Amino acid sequence: MASITLRIIDGADRGKTYADLSTPVSIGREAGNSIQLNDDRVSRFHMKIHIDRDNFLLTDLESTNGTIVNGEEATIKVLRYGDMIRVGRTTLLFGTRDQIQRRLKTAKFNDVEKQLAASSVSDSSVSQPWLNDPNYQFKLMEGNPPGIPSRLSPSQMAQFVEVIEYLHLGFRRLITDVEAGGSQPPYELNLGQWQFILDMQARLAEYIRESGGAQ
Repeated sequence: MASITLRIIDGADRGKTYADLSTPVSIGREAGNSIQLNDDRVSRFHMKIHIDRDNFLLTDLESTNGTIVNGEEATIKVLRYGDMIRVGRTTLLFGTRDQIQRRLKTAKFNDVEKQLAASSVSDSSVSQPWLNDPNYQFKLMEGNPPGIPSRLSPSQMAQFVEVIEYLHLGFRRLITDVEAGGSQPPYELNLGQWQFILDMQARLAEYIRESGGAQ
């Protein structure tokens, strides 16, 4: 059975560490949870983390105030080491220091490492610029982008490929329009921004091929 470690880095229970908890793990205000939080903005049974197809999966249990992962509201979410989970006034850090450091080896952005390092070593109220950084979650994922889902039915895989193709064609149209120009006022992109758009289209093309949508 898989186990997880969660550290509370902000909120009334900050400084507490819950190490090697066997999944599934439930979090909430009620005594029956794996982690009981002293937070009146947390629901009685707020969220749970369990294993699904070798992934750690967070599920919000229809909580009143919702669950935030890396600054984004999440109903269901695959968790990675270093992810920040906010419920009510409480912030939890997912993973041990070693697990997070192994993930950071694939991260491209130094500011992500600094933010996680600051959160990892402090058991008191910490500065959390990630709360106000709309690109934080993407920065964490860019060095290790999500893979193609496994064990989908043929119908589900066809739908997945269709979604990726739609996004790929949208990027193609954007790139073509920018190259062609037109009568509308121009918008300027620096070289790094333009290369980012091209790289995203390349990633989508790779997803299509890997999932069997192109031969």
